Amino acid sequence: MPLESVKSSGKVIHVWAVEAEPSTEIASNTFEIEWPPKSGKKTRFPEVDKAAWFDLSQAREVLVKSQLPFLERLEEAIRHKRDH
Repeated sequence: MPLESVKSSGKVIHVWAVEAEPSTEIASNTFEIEWPPKSGKKTRFPEVDKAAWFDLSQAREVLVKSQLPFLERLEEAIRHKRDH
């Protein structure tokens, strides 16, 4: 279920919620930058280096303040599903 998007630290973050036992294995796109800086050498890095799944209480501990609306949206969706 999509939980919409928020802007945080100049980035747009898209979040989805799932009811499952998902894997944390990921396949990431890569980006290229000059590394080390001013070396003239281009190096590729993954855009995503780690994935994890959290329950709501754990998520509150690891999310930054600007991302907390995702949890509020998820809690509302859970309440709506339970009540209907």
